[in-house]
Amino acid sequence: MAMAPSTAISLVCLLVIVLISHTSAQPSFLYHVCNNDRGNYTANSSYQTNLNTLLTSLYSNTQIDYGFYNFSQGQGPDKVNAIGMCRGDVKPDVCRSCLNDSRVLLTQHCPNQKEAIGWYDNCVLRYSNRSIFGIMESDPKYYIYALSNATNMDQFNQVLQDLVHNLTSKAASGDSRKKYAAGSAQGPSFQTIFSLLQCTPDLSEQECSDCLVASVEDIQSCCAGRINGRIGKPSCNLRFDTSPFYDSTVDTPQPSVPQAPPPDTNSTSTQGKSNTTTIVVAVVVPIVSIAALLILVCIFLRARKRRKNVDTDTEVDSEIEPIETLQFNFDNIRVATNNFSEANMLGKGGFGPVYKGMLSNGHEVGVKRLSMNSGQGDTEFKNEVQLVAKLQHRNLVRLLGFSLEKRERLLVYEFVPNKSLDYFIFDPVKRAHLDWERRYKIIGGIAKGLLYLHEDSRLRIIHRDLKASNILLDAEMDPKISDFGMARLFVVDQTQGNTSRIVGTYGYMAPEYVMQGQFSVKSDVYSFGVLVLEVVSGQKNSGFRYGEQVEDLLCFTWKNWRDGTASNLIDPTINNGSRNEIMRCIHIGLLCVQENLADRPTMASVVLMLSSNSITLPVPSEPGFFMQSRGLSAVQSWEYNSTATKSTKSVKAYSSEVLSTGNHPSR
Repeated sequence: MAMAPSTAISLVCLLVIVLISHTSAQPSFLYHVCNNDRGNYTANSSYQTNLNTLLTSLYSNTQIDYGFYNFSQGQGPDKVNAIGMCRGDVKPDVCRSCLNDSRVLLTQHCPNQKEAIGWYDNCVLRYSNRSIFGIMESDPKYYIYALSNATNMDQFNQVLQDLVHNLTSKAASGDSRKKYAAGSAQGPSFQTIFSLLQCTPDLSEQECSDCLVASVEDIQSCCAGRINGRIGKPSCNLRFDTSPFYDSTVDTPQPSVPQAPPPDTNSTSTQGKSNTTTIVVAVVVPIVSIAALLILVCIFLRARKRRKNVDTDTEVDSEIEPIETLQFNFDNIRVATNNFSEANMLGKGGFGPVYKGMLSNGHEVGVKRLSMNSGQGDTEFKNEVQLVAKLQHRNLVRLLGFSLEKRERLLVYEFVPNKSLDYFIFDPVKRAHLDWERRYKIIGGIAKGLLYLHEDSRLRIIHRDLKASNILLDAEMDPKISDFGMARLFVVDQTQGNTSRIVGTYGYMAPEYVMQGQFSVKSDVYSFGVLVLEVVSGQKNSGFRYGEQVEDLLCFTWKNWRDGTASNLIDPTINNGSRNEIMRCIHIGLLCVQENLADRPTMASVVLMLSSNSITLPVPSEPGFFMQSRGLSAVQSWEYNSTATKSTKSVKAYSSEVLSTGNHPSR
């Protein structure tokens, strides 16, 4: 009886798993500690979920390219902080492999402890429920040293002390990416002494120096006169040997090929261990090689079956290799969009048009074709790819793939059928289709999407161009935030930054961003507040029409709120909505656009305000860019030095210049 292909594939994979489980084992740590004092977590708890998510991201994180990783996952008591550091001379792939082994073995050895640390030869991994970033810690620590002494102990110790002192200064003066130094010196009896010192690069120069100096002093108590020794601490490591154990070509923060640690030639059992190792290698290596080959065959067969009807090119640009997404063939996208025909165009933004496409497998997609003169270079393009490909949320547009061929740059998204929010909300006829229930749902969805970007994704992400045209509506009229080409990526603990290139859309940009180039999560909150007021009123922020009067939306809203006539803001086509909900949204919108960013709520607070009517809202203050009756305001003028003359321009004129040139005039 013939066996089905899928059954055969499954059996091959099962045999591979069984073979590997019997022939390979996780390498042991040099030393590890499970800290019971920090408490335990229960199985399937939020802490364990956060820990698993954080440690799983080790392998794909780009920070590993320079051998250091420090990130957090979760909030409050379930927040997990992790640090991974590789030896300064190892390549990124070796580093990832070492940290991957560490996260598997450490959670096995410390199955319930909230804090643990483990050392391998090539890396160290630690995690905790307390703050561990940028803090110099000397405990717990370990010593490993040879049993044999140097031939001339006093002279050996003196040469070693001089060597490690010199390397301490070099390691401590490293940058924020790597604090590492290795070198050698000529010892007694024609021996060469090799040494390596390293700190976690989140320490200051003084903290790194203090940690290493203490380790150098520890040599006297543990390893003085020994021909090799190691001292390991959470924040720094020191090692010396009379045999080379590191790649001597690496003397700057550039990863290189690691050298295997030398055998301990001073132990009486060295020769026996060497013979045993030779036998193990001779037996295990061929078996593991065969197993690896079978795994590749298995993966290839499964991938081929899954992608039988998907016409894509999976060769990813080398600079975007970590991105787990598909690279589409340009010709296939051209066919899918009918050669980018006008009939297939869905819209056109500042960075280029968006087309509807139909792939060969029948899937509808949206294709963003970046203009060659759009101002968005490869940096912004790859930024959008790297960000969106890793984001998964119902209120964010999902990136399906990309294309980088010749001079063409394409982004392929899920198809969102109902166009963008501005298509409905600013049209006097179409906005009648958006009753209050739908508008309130849209406001809440945008808030949840922003909350995910700011706090719930692996990295803190600031969108910087939140506006009605960047909110797409799906078949159920649920909102999806799009266009991450100008987004900025932050580490979790970073909250704000500066830029000399102001990008965005006038009217949605916060005062501190336009005036000083300062952006933060509160910049997005400001844009969200403007968007809320637009959804409530059905009119653009730049020109609110009330009877015969045309006024700035924020000015009109604030004056009416102050005078107790905020209902004048409500779109007349809304005739069936909850007046309390509508007024509450106006209130929240004003809180979000306050001039002082410290007074604006976080998106977590906004989501809570929208979901609970029992929460008392604070009293809003005057919004940013408030202008009395279109007259001059304190922020309406802007002085700057140009190359020729000193001029004064209005904020609007300044913003237009910035958006068209991409430059930020200095004050």
